[in-house]
Amino acid sequence: MSRAFVNEDQAAAQADQPVERRVSDQPNYVTANGLRQLQQRVSELNALRSELQAQGERADKQRLADTERDLRYFNARVQSAQVVPAATSRSSVQIGSRVRFIDEQDQTHEVQLVGEDEADAGRGMINWGSPLGRALLGAVPGDEVVWRRPLGEQMIEVVEIS
Repeated sequence: MSRAFVNEDQAAAQADQPVERRVSDQPNYVTANGLRQLQQRVSELNALRSELQAQGERADKQRLADTERDLRYFNARVQSAQVVPAATSRSSVQIGSRVRFIDEQDQTHEVQLVGEDEADAGRGMINWGSPLGRALLGAVPGDEVVWRRPLGEQMIEVVEIS
């Protein structure tokens, strides 16, 4: 057998090292629900890693490498999590607050400020450290704040905090 075939077989059995997931420089403030989600993700990834390792040589090496990378990321996020108290103030926007605001086109929007890993813009869950989150943080009903967006600045008015 040619050495070329042996080397190809070895290369096929090895996984490319995945690019590490970037950890944000901002403090890892999370809601209690956000911490539960992080812990659940770690649990799911541990189960997947165990399943892949149990497959031995038949395991998808790339999937295993990706899973281990994700485990490093989410374990670090759980370790650095700083759970914020539940938002109870209706007078000032905090992490965890639901905020209703009106933009310059008189459209009403409702968002909740949450931690970075909990954010899901499609569901109205906005990272507190995003441009919108930073604009809203600390605002009170009636405040007009500047939302610094990549498309340009926009004035928004905080209508209600719940």
